[in-house]
Formats: sequence, C-alpha cells, structure tokens
Amino acid sequence: MDRRILRALQAHGRITYDELAGQVGLSASAALRRVKRLEDAGVIAGYAAIVPPERVGLGLSAYINVRLEKHTEGHKRTPVDLFRASVQAWPEVIECSALTGEMDYLLRVVVADMAHYSRFIMDTLLKHPSVQDVKTSFVLERVKATSPVPV
Repeated sequence: MDRRILRALQAHGRITYDELAGQVGLSASAALRRVKRLEDAGVIAGYAAIVPPERVGLGLSAYINVRLEKHTEGHKRTPVDLFRASVQAWPEVIECSALTGEMDYLLRVVVADMAHYSRFIMDTLLKHPSVQDVKTSFVLERVKATSPVPV
C-alpha cells in the first residue's frame, strides 16, 4: 500500500488526499495517516516543483568530474571536508556525488551560457584550495530526465 501511495505522489505531488485515497483504495483519513507516517520516517523527504532549467534561463548543462588534492597529515580540515562544505553554497551545482575511480566527485551544473560556465570554473571551482583537476562534459541532449524512483 505504501508503494502505491509513493507511486501516486511521485506522479502528482499536489494530489488531494481524497484523490490519493481513491487511487490507492483507502479512506482519505487512512491515506493521510500513511503519508504522515512516510514523512515522519523520512521515506518522503519533501515536496518540490520540477522546473526545467532552460525555462528559467539556465540553458547549458554540464557534468564536471572533480579530483581533489590528497589529504596530508596536519590539516585540521581535510580537502574533502572543505570541498563538501563549499559545494553546498554554489547555486550552479544542482547535484554532487562522491565517486569511486580516478575522480573524486561528479557535479551536475546548470548555467545560463558558456560565459556563465567560464566564470563558475575560473572564479569558483578552480580557485577552491582543495580542487586539483576538473574535466567537463557538456550535455547535448537529455534523453531521459525523471525524478520518481521505481517503487
């Protein structure tokens, strides 16, 4: 039942409890209780509007592989700690994942244009003291973009 509720909410986050109840075969009060329980358990982390970046002037998307300098003894904060704290404040970065392999992080970045990208790289990312190397791949076409997880 919870999975049916999650599928319905992922498809239509603004659905009313009456509509949700009808879709999953519960009363509205039972649907409300289950949704509240899922929220309290952290299964539902929040609700958000899905905004296509190009519709708000952010027409260039890129994936940036980032390699950090290696940790040396004596630092109070490691390069990883510094980078993780900084990336939270960069609005161009809409996703950051730690990776295995040659590079340390993969950033998903949205910017207005190449000039905006250049400013972000030169004035922010490459000036960060923990960043050793970056490699960028630009998105030519988004073949699949989805936010629902397969529950």
